[in-house]
Amino acid sequence: MFAVEGVDLDIAAGSFVALVGASGAGKSTLLKMVNALAVPSAGRVTFAGEDVTAHDPPTLRRRIGYVFQGIGLFPHMTVGENIGIGPRLAGPRLARERIGELLELVELEPGMADRQPDELSGGQRQRVGVARALANDPQLLLMDEPFGALDPITRDALGRRVRKLHDELGLTSVLVTHDMAEALLLADRVVVMDAGRVVADETPEALLKGAGGDIAQGLVAVPREQAERLAEMER
Repeated sequence: MFAVEGVDLDIAAGSFVALVGASGAGKSTLLKMVNALAVPSAGRVTFAGEDVTAHDPPTLRRRIGYVFQGIGLFPHMTVGENIGIGPRLAGPRLARERIGELLELVELEPGMADRQPDELSGGQRQRVGVARALANDPQLLLMDEPFGALDPITRDALGRRVRKLHDELGLTSVLVTHDMAEALLLADRVVVMDAGRVVADETPEALLKGAGGDIAQGLVAVPREQAERLAEMER
């Protein structure tokens, strides 16, 4: 059995795509193939028209921002040093002014650059993770369950901020999430995976109107029921 099998996706520049499905559906594996953290045993992945395996991984990843579920900040480095790690590995040191700009971009004070990661809240650390992913001015932003460990209010606020950044910066974004409500709220297009295959590929509007088949509608049912309960409470 393959982790991902028979997947054929074309993601347009400037779009925001959510990959959803149960644990083990193949979402994270598919995402990792895009920046060569995982290499397909058959088929190929192209980015900007070029096979991703045609580049050495560091060169490829400088063009692709990646936000991890566990954030992955280096505890022995300051916030500013964490944000600047990508450019520093590429050669040039990121200027303090640029670090401040990136912090402001994710709505954090520039003065936080001198703090240690353990001095920040979970939401603040995740914002630093987003700032670090944007440090190389990537063309593509990949996010693997980036908000999963956050409380619902912080999760919603950060999700909306990331969507705003996507629009402001003209990014192409791919988000892996278990949360269908999050996918419906943030994405232009929702790709539903099950057992390594794509079983639905629809707009949020189409999914809410019943498209996508039984598996997709099973995932849509939860946020729909929650919305209906809230509507009843407000009457």
